[in-house]
Amino acid sequence: QVQLVESGGGLVQPGGSLRLSCAASGSIFSIDAMRWYRQAPGKQRELVATITSGTDTYYSDSVKGRFTISRDNAKNTVYLQMNSLKPEDTAVYYCNADIRATRRYVSNYWGQGTQLTVSS
Repeated sequence: QVQLVESGGGLVQPGGSLRLSCAASGSIFSIDAMRWYRQAPGKQRELVATITSGTDTYYSDSVKGRFTISRDNAKNTVYLQMNSLKPEDTAVYYCNADIRATRRYVSNYWGQGTQLTVSS
């Protein structure tokens, strides 16, 4: 059984910063790509950032230059550093990862989500 648990959400003023964390636990052989998605009220879930096992990173245009995704493989944890936050960044942020229980068996997992509200 594998779990992804996010933390670090909250209320922040426009222009502020926040860091989200997502820790994977359970039966883990290795972790391939890790991702952050977000879903604002009334909108579809969108991919925000991806980091591969080789630490290549990809960002949506809406967050490029403001957000940074990183990972700590020793801790099975992915981070999302968010700077210059805007009200339109308000959403529930979800962690997603491709996790191998064995060398050959990989499954995709979701966290429960953490709320970010950007407001003055």
